Amino acid sequence: MTLPVPHLGQDQFLTVLSRDEAIAAFVAALQPKPLEEEVVPLDRLAGRVLAADVQAAVDAPPFDRSVVDGFAVQASDLAMASTGAPVCLSLNAESIHCGHEPTLTVRAGTATPIATGGPIPRGADGVVMIEQTEFEEDDAIMVSRAISPGQNIAFAGSDIARGQTLLHAGTVIGAREIGMLAAVGCAAVAVWRKPRVAVLSTGDELVAPGRPLAPAQIYDSNGPIVAAALEENGCEAIRIGAIADDEAQLDDAIRAAHGSCDAVILSGGTSKGAGDLTYRIVANLGQPGIVTHGVALKPGKPLCLAVCDGKPVVVLPGFPTSAMFTFHDIVAPVLRTMAGLPVRQEATVTARVPVHLPSEIGRTEFVMVALAKDGAGYVAHPVGKGSGAVTAFSQADGFIAIDALADALPAGTVADVQLFSNQVRVPDLVIMGSHCTGLDEVAGAMMRDGVTSRILALGSLGGLAALKRGECDIAPIHLMDPDSGRYNTPFITEDFDLIAGWRRMQGLVYRKGDPRFEGQDPPSAIAAALADGSCIMVNRNQGAGTRLLIDQLLKGTRPPGYWNQPRSHNAVAASVAQGRADWGVAIRPVADALDLGFIPLAEEHYDFAVGKAFRSSARGRAFLAALAACATRLRHLGFDAELL
Repeated sequence: MTLPVPHLGQDQFLTVLSRDEAIAAFVAALQPKPLEEEVVPLDRLAGRVLAADVQAAVDAPPFDRSVVDGFAVQASDLAMASTGAPVCLSLNAESIHCGHEPTLTVRAGTATPIATGGPIPRGADGVVMIEQTEFEEDDAIMVSRAISPGQNIAFAGSDIARGQTLLHAGTVIGAREIGMLAAVGCAAVAVWRKPRVAVLSTGDELVAPGRPLAPAQIYDSNGPIVAAALEENGCEAIRIGAIADDEAQLDDAIRAAHGSCDAVILSGGTSKGAGDLTYRIVANLGQPGIVTHGVALKPGKPLCLAVCDGKPVVVLPGFPTSAMFTFHDIVAPVLRTMAGLPVRQEATVTARVPVHLPSEIGRTEFVMVALAKDGAGYVAHPVGKGSGAVTAFSQADGFIAIDALADALPAGTVADVQLFSNQVRVPDLVIMGSHCTGLDEVAGAMMRDGVTSRILALGSLGGLAALKRGECDIAPIHLMDPDSGRYNTPFITEDFDLIAGWRRMQGLVYRKGDPRFEGQDPPSAIAAALADGSCIMVNRNQGAGTRLLIDQLLKGTRPPGYWNQPRSHNAVAASVAQGRADWGVAIRPVADALDLGFIPLAEEHYDFAVGKAFRSSARGRAFLAALAACATRLRHLGFDAELL
């Protein structure tokens, strides 16, 4: 076969560009972007890249549940319980286990047997472990240990909240992410199709591993190395094997690979030797053709980059070291973009732990941590939410170990972090403080612009403390000063700034049709709730901005349910909707999602505390742009975003 390939003179061969020039020319010619979407079932998602955000359709757990075997009780009954003075409780006539819906209310002086994972019955606000009890005659137990309200309970939505953005587009799916999807019943998701990349090695001297070597031959190591590197970078490697230096055979193989795949990677055939045919075939493969042949790199100078009819075609140097250096430095970023993958980040193994971590003597404890950065290096924030949580595993970059002989890890300890993967996923922005579903929208907008973020829900006060320690970039807050009635600004010191966010309506939530609340204004509804001893509330955790509002409403009273303290608006709404409580305080969007009654209380300000220099930084500008871009979507979700 005679090919109409003109001979390229030496003046067209190895015109060396700088590294930056070569990359710019390659990207400009290709304009890489992710390929089309495809829907993939849960059992085949490992290693794939999400093409769209995934929201949770349900709360996880979907109801308040016990985390131990024991008895559901009212914690106030056991306030004085001890080994020397046990408290007697009568047993209710039901036993709760997984899949069993409670029917009886736990009243003062009573207890209901409950298994691990069983739903908490109405009236109970804690679970005492079976090991801390003894059975008495006449259907009663003796309890020898006091418990706190909420102890041994995993609240509804405490792990994953209904409507929460579970995973963002661009997330690489691993075992942790699959666990999160399964936990909310997601059976399939949209991912980017993996680029099919043909891998060819060229040269008469090459022999496939496993075959005998003849004189002057070597094993083809580049092909297997490149194929493995492609798969590490989200591609499907199509292994063609080694092709001899025969022009017709090589032309047929390259054209077939180009026609059937999304990209072609060759190695060998880039230098000035007479037998190097590859670059001449590539030059006639499609438009615009060769972008550069020769890059000012050591190693890697003979690299050839081409774009042929919209597909990247790369000829790597023949020496393995040069081939892999140029692949990872120049080629892999383009292929990762086509695969929808984020840019690689460097790894680390040591970090400062900013908080005191208590531990149980006698057992080595492993604490999962998410990594952030401050001025001195990496900071490891514990992210555990309990043994049933899946989000902690997803948020974590690795774990630290506390020795079995230690009762705590002191705050400020610099500890070894064992990573879950060989990449540290420290984001561009670390956000710590009060969480809001609207914040998920902003994070998603930044992600689409290539700015990654990590959100750790520490509460408004916890976020401010982290910001003062330099452990985060942004602290979302909604704190009202009781003296002035103003939101957030009284809590900002001269070292910080406040970025206006959105407004969200807080209100009393209740089941529609409840005469104690239906058609009432806030004072009347609160009065009716406090006057009815059977009316159970659900509170919020200390440190939350909503908790401050609730305490102002109650003016020192402690109605039934006051010590039930879940950490999210979703958990409050779930408790009321499912009948474990009769009222609470939450924002309107979560009330609407569960079709609850809503009595407006106050429009709170959800703003962002930042450092003085944040607005003018690249990350700050990206955040402000994302805020503005999300204004319409936030209004659709029920927030007042007129200030954005």
